[in-house]
Amino acid sequence: THKPHTVVFDLSDAKTVVNAAEEILKALGHVDILINNAGISFRGTIVDTGLDVDKKVMETNYFGPIALTKALLPSMIKRRQGHIVAISSVQGKISIPFRSAYAASKHATQAFFDCLRAEVEQYDIEVTVVSPGYIQTNLSLNAVTADGSRYGVMDKTTAQGQTAAEVAQVVLSAVGQKKKEVLVAGLTPCLAVYLRNLCPRLFFTLMASRAKKERKAKGS
Repeated sequence: THKPHTVVFDLSDAKTVVNAAEEILKALGHVDILINNAGISFRGTIVDTGLDVDKKVMETNYFGPIALTKALLPSMIKRRQGHIVAISSVQGKISIPFRSAYAASKHATQAFFDCLRAEVEQYDIEVTVVSPGYIQTNLSLNAVTADGSRYGVMDKTTAQGQTAAEVAQVVLSAVGQKKKEVLVAGLTPCLAVYLRNLCPRLFFTLMASRAKKERKAKGS
């Protein structure tokens, strides 16, 4: 067993990420498995959202994880050993209304780690992208809104989602089996992913209808 070693840093600050990676390698020598799990969600309309909010979400969900991955990657390549996991989201595959910044950051994450997987195969390094649906966490409570303020609402879908422990077991299993990609979601989100690819026109119609219903529910 290994004695736990904690390094605290701000994932949205690329400089602190690099410094943290150096501290990790100095303390432990190498990283066998890197799980990029931290993230922030978003709620708001595109027209009302300031660009600074889009940038904040991207810094945390996309640039932070890739900065950490790039900082640790050379040591994995040198050892020709390592496993990199990216916790993405179903929204890395489909976009739903009023989640633009979040979905965009997860789409970027999916694309980056798909490229990484192909590039590091020659070094025997594994890359797994996990795309969960709703999980019982504080993600919606801590989500940012169009003006950058805290959303502060526990969405019903989040409250009824899978437990973090259940998803963690799926991640551990995926690492053990060296899976390239895992979709961890209920029937409806999984169907939506396939519908987006097989019948995009119907998917777009359904998303437009969803947006209309949400606006009506909020009285906007």
